[in-house]
Amino acid sequence: MAEHLSPVKVAHTLIVPQMGANPMPNSPTPAADSPAIERAMNAVRGIVRALRINTRAIELEMGISLAQLFVLQQLAERPADSLNELADRTATHQSSVSVVVRRLVERGYVSRSSAAADRRRIEIEVTPEGKALLARAPLTVQAQLVEALRRMGPTTSATLADLLDRWLREAKIDSASPPMFGEDDEDVRRKT
Repeated sequence: MAEHLSPVKVAHTLIVPQMGANPMPNSPTPAADSPAIERAMNAVRGIVRALRINTRAIELEMGISLAQLFVLQQLAERPADSLNELADRTATHQSSVSVVVRRLVERGYVSRSSAAADRRRIEIEVTPEGKALLARAPLTVQAQLVEALRRMGPTTSATLADLLDRWLREAKIDSASPPMFGEDDEDVRRKT
């Protein structure tokens, strides 16, 4: 019989390494590292807090998730010719954006149809219902973060991405195909 795991237990097993698997050194952290570590952790806490507050406000005011609003805003700028294109525009994995688009289609805010020029391709665009919802939408934290990265330029953005990837690898946190901000992780829900 399969063990029932709470979302917290599943998240813990996905993120936290097993005890004794790779013990952390017992030596104290050099004092010179403390301000940098504190700054990094405060930056992460600031992002998480801003996303949490933005997510709650959007869900309460609009009845959709932060990820759904972000995708709607991207599609309002211009329709997408494919899920891959939309994934590129939202800076996420195709499988993650596919889940969000499916939910938006189910709610009537987005339509998916075969492209006129090539029936094998799909076009994804905002419906009139989606446009009405967007008329009262706030700016998302996701959009602010992506725009800030663009303003920082490709070299700085690439350096930051490399450092964050390395940080997650060093912490043994799996970052393969994470869900979009403000969207449930389907892997966690399937295991609960």
